[in-house]
Amino acid sequence: MLLLIYSLFVGALALLVLFVTLAPMTGSAKWWIRGWDFPRVQIAAVAAIVAGLALFLDDPLRIGVILAMAASGLYQAWRIFPFTPFAREDIALAERHDDDIRCLAINVEMGNDRYDDVARVIREVDADIVFLMETDQKWVDRMEDALSGYDTIHREPLDNYYGLVWATRLKVRKVETVQLTVERTPTLFALLEDRAGRAFRFVGLHPKPPVPGVDTEERDAQTLYAARFARDTDEPVVIMGDFNDAAWSDTAYRFTHAGRYMDVRAGRGFYSSFHARYWWFRCPIDQLYVTEGVAVSHFEIGPYVGSDHFPVIARLNFDADRAARHVKVDKSLSPEEQAEIEAEVDRHRARLIDGAEDGA
Repeated sequence: MLLLIYSLFVGALALLVLFVTLAPMTGSAKWWIRGWDFPRVQIAAVAAIVAGLALFLDDPLRIGVILAMAASGLYQAWRIFPFTPFAREDIALAERHDDDIRCLAINVEMGNDRYDDVARVIREVDADIVFLMETDQKWVDRMEDALSGYDTIHREPLDNYYGLVWATRLKVRKVETVQLTVERTPTLFALLEDRAGRAFRFVGLHPKPPVPGVDTEERDAQTLYAARFARDTDEPVVIMGDFNDAAWSDTAYRFTHAGRYMDVRAGRGFYSSFHARYWWFRCPIDQLYVTEGVAVSHFEIGPYVGSDHFPVIARLNFDADRAARHVKVDKSLSPEEQAEIEAEVDRHRARLIDGAEDGA
């Protein structure tokens, strides 16, 4: 009887691992499927544990479970492999220069009350560009002193966890927030100049995650819309933010290839930024993507500030010759993949227009 119960328990775990491995392959945007894009490291670990438990089962169940867990674990390992030090880098780190631009992005978590910790990181990093997410009016008010030395501050406080604050010391030609979804999840677009007068664009992104009641069509379309922005401009582009999407997901792959973005994590490590309070549930969802005209000399995950996210810190340079020497891969999509993305973006634009007209 005990062996039967044990066999049922291990078999049920094996079926669960198979389900969470296979479900995202369907391409469904349902939240309860897309959510399994995040814990691929954890799923691989559970697959190894279940394979070990299967050693005590009788044949043929033992062989079947071990083979199934080996296949699941290897598949998950294959998906996360590009973000290990054993894989090829998208972009090599450049040497540091005095004219590098320092960037800081923090999802502060709206309910977090450790304002002084966030302010301390802002002062210590002394970034040229600061991008804060999940800022309500209280967060905006409490950050005024820490941001007082910045020439341009763009504030959009919201009480729905999608407010933002963006600040810079650099020359700003244009900055605006744009609604790329029918919900209040603004995306920030800015055109700036570095200290040498070289123009570049900064995009701050924070779409909704896949949670109960929220599927990923809007998130995926919002990120693809932002990705296509890179191809519509001659200036180098930097995108930072909490993407609420794992670096190894299918949508992240489409995003980087649609805009020909370099992922600093590729070939370097996970740099997991979430969940800051649970080490066993960490995943790389706060991203830094750059186009080929940007050199990256530093990238790190910052200290704990009370939020469920760690800060993301980077140093960038916009010298075209220097940047070109450090690009390792050529990002491109097949004509079929490109056409599919264009159609998806066009459908999303039509939904935005219809939503605006309905609200008029």
